[in-house]
Amino acid sequence: MAGRIPQHFIDDLLARINIVDVVDGRVKLKRAGKNYSGLCPFHKEKSPSFSVSPDKQFYYCFGCGAGGNALGFLMEYDRLNFPEAVEELAKLAGMEVPREEGRRQVDHQREQQLKRQFEALEQANAYFQQQLRQSPERERAVNYLKQRGLSGQIAAAFGIGYAPPGWDNLMRHFDGVESATALLEQSGMVIHNEDKQSHYDRFRDRIMFPIRDVRGRVLGFGGRVLGDDKPKYLNSPETPTFHKGRELYGLYEARKHSNHLDRLLIVEGYMDVVSLAQHGIHWSVATLGTATTEQHLERLFKLVPEVIFCFDGDQAGRTAALRALRTTLPVIKDGQEARFLFLPDGEDPDTLVRQEGEDAFTERVTQAMPLSEFFFKSLSEDADLSSMDGRARFSNAALPMINSMQPSLLKQMMLDRICEITGLSLEQLGSVIDLHRATHEPTPTKRPPVQPQAAASQDQGDDDYASGPQDYAPYPPTPAPGTARAGRGSGSRNLVNQAVSIILHQPDLARSAPKADSFRTLLEPNIDVLINLLDYLQNDPNTSLGTLLVDWQDAEEHRADLMLLNEIAHLDPIMGDVDAASLLDDTLTRLLARRQEAQLDQLLKKSRQTPLTDEEKRDLQRLLLEQHR
Repeated sequence: MAGRIPQHFIDDLLARINIVDVVDGRVKLKRAGKNYSGLCPFHKEKSPSFSVSPDKQFYYCFGCGAGGNALGFLMEYDRLNFPEAVEELAKLAGMEVPREEGRRQVDHQREQQLKRQFEALEQANAYFQQQLRQSPERERAVNYLKQRGLSGQIAAAFGIGYAPPGWDNLMRHFDGVESATALLEQSGMVIHNEDKQSHYDRFRDRIMFPIRDVRGRVLGFGGRVLGDDKPKYLNSPETPTFHKGRELYGLYEARKHSNHLDRLLIVEGYMDVVSLAQHGIHWSVATLGTATTEQHLERLFKLVPEVIFCFDGDQAGRTAALRALRTTLPVIKDGQEARFLFLPDGEDPDTLVRQEGEDAFTERVTQAMPLSEFFFKSLSEDADLSSMDGRARFSNAALPMINSMQPSLLKQMMLDRICEITGLSLEQLGSVIDLHRATHEPTPTKRPPVQPQAAASQDQGDDDYASGPQDYAPYPPTPAPGTARAGRGSGSRNLVNQAVSIILHQPDLARSAPKADSFRTLLEPNIDVLINLLDYLQNDPNTSLGTLLVDWQDAEEHRADLMLLNEIAHLDPIMGDVDAASLLDDTLTRLLARRQEAQLDQLLKKSRQTPLTDEEKRDLQRLLLEQHR
């Protein structure tokens, strides 16, 4: 089918489909009151934070923030584009997908062209694998793979092939295909010689590595030369099917080997990935001749909570690592981790894992440097932190990089560390950042804020991983003296965050907690989200976290609360045999005590300046008595 799908059909389809049926076929769900819960399929977790609401026809995960309707779930879980997800739901509902006539012909032609390109790439891949087995020149290629320690099984697992010498081997293989030359040129497999008005094979006398998307489709190739030709590694060019800045070599194979990856190692070359897999490390990927991009990282962090960058230990490796650090800072969120592994001089993952084996190499990865440690180590190497000038230069380099981060506990702790190094307060650092932004950054164009869960768009193409611009919150404004910073991600774990986290784990405890209004006069970070959470759960016995996440998702005034709940949900204050109810009671009691302390301080301060009213005197006497008790 081709053409744009009418919106009224999509609305009707979603009205007929029960999201529980869609999700339950892919995720094991259990009834939890009016909703269903289970382990989130989009990130690794041990306790369920994934909720499906049949009333709202909506799913949401408090652990990673994934959420949406049945269409969004299919797109994320099955890695389908929008039209494919609609087709899949329509099959379940026994409906035929209609198409609007306006774009039918254009969409049909584009769809058919992409289909032909994918078929041509698969046929080319089969040809290269056949040549590795049957070509008269295959011996050189086979000997090379054996010298690199690869078995036939691992070569087959990665679909490794061979492009024999010659200028038109692949073109002759496609002789019987209609419009073969144009198709191969569009797919990046042949090159047009404008001088001679002829075409020739792009890949010649090279070991061929097929590059697949997460659905297993061949998008393009990387070729490793066997002779003296340059470059040593040659990639397919950018085509309608292949975008180097988005794809990662080995990601399909890593996910195929294990559905429960908890980390991914980013290495430089195809052979590094294959050699690591040969030695039992099936969780590495390689960029395709480019530096790691934000799009790469956003994709990886959707799959795993931890990525490890692997670099040579020389100066070039350090430079590349700093580039990766700058790319990672705006992307990383709480619950995610990036680390940096530097190999001995002259070694790469391929040579090193062959020398020392899986266990020793895995231990190296385990000892990789955390992002924050690498950040401070690299920026302080050339700075004299014992002098004021050195600390100033260090701050000028570090603060803009930290300011690029999204609000998070990691960002706050890195700012705290700079406070320790420089002797400046957070308020003073905020002024430094504001000054830097005013003198170095152009005035930003105002854009609408990015919503926590973008609605599925009707991109009728086959570009599965297009991602739009992201708006990142700037450094929070400096609070006025005597007030608490109430922004998202402020400070290390505080009493408010601890109370919220306990309630998120055991929402029934909210019913017996003090009323939400009791906390309204508190000046504590994130106090508003605690008040709103208690208010929601206390006012209606039929509410639950499932209904809350749906109701707040649709309410503009609660979207910031919902994002903050996602961050706090990563905390788990309940350890071992601790009584959660007692812990919550103690936490809220301490918060209320702070409210009384604040009221007492205000009254004492006022009494030194002006006479108190009779009511204020009674309040002061009561508060002093309670403090004494």
